[in-house]
Amino acid sequence: MKCGVRGSDTVEERAVPQGNVPGERYSPTQPFSVDMPSIGNQTLKESDMWGATAFDQLMCRIAFKGLRHEGVYTPPGLDPALQFPGSLGGMNWGSVSVDPTNSYMFVNDMRLGLANYMIPRDKIAAGASGIEMGVVPQTGTPFGAMRQRFLSAVGIPCQAPPFGTMSAIDLKTKKLMWQVPVGTVKDTGPMGIRMGLPIPIGMPTLGASLSTQSGLLFFAGTQDFYLRAFDSGNGNEIWKARLPVGSQSGPMTVSDPR
Repeated sequence: MKCGVRGSDTVEERAVPQGNVPGERYSPTQPFSVDMPSIGNQTLKESDMWGATAFDQLMCRIAFKGLRHEGVYTPPGLDPALQFPGSLGGMNWGSVSVDPTNSYMFVNDMRLGLANYMIPRDKIAAGASGIEMGVVPQTGTPFGAMRQRFLSAVGIPCQAPPFGTMSAIDLKTKKLMWQVPVGTVKDTGPMGIRMGLPIPIGMPTLGASLSTQSGLLFFAGTQDFYLRAFDSGNGNEIWKARLPVGSQSGPMTVSDPR
């Protein structure tokens, strides 16, 4: 990284949960970067369950109690398990941006869980054709997989918000400088209904950010249709402009040769 500092210097092997799929080999440990902040991969508890209504929350609590969840690296097995973050989660979707002048790194994350379990080949129903969700056949392997987003009955994440944030890390001190929820329910909501409410609860993020030497951070990968500019020093939103649709990519700049 060309900003005069290094990323994580310390990687520690830690014990992780083991699975129960016959014939599968599990590593007893996984690497953790212990000197850098961990973004959006907390171990969930029943008290973290949330809902648009009391009934919604109750159903999420019941669903959570029926899933094996032992924190990050919980592997899929023959019993239903919860991976958090899931395959559409964490900080690996939009990547990061770096301000090399100030040695700041900006990370947007997506906090979505995935409930899944493995299905023996002889128990997969004929015609199963799930690609991303549902029963995924995994043809040519001993097991198929059942995959479902960890959502409530009305289609919102079961755990409490924020469902997406923007974070700034000082690469010199390796400390979290600030973290803010990004995105509102203006253009989305339960059952896909647009709420029209500019409530900044923090929505799942797609795309990446763009940092500038002028101290601005631009980002458009939210579930509402805005391009935003943040103060890179404190995370305050200082400008936004409406887009015709949502953005799933990162902003870019161009240089005028004149």
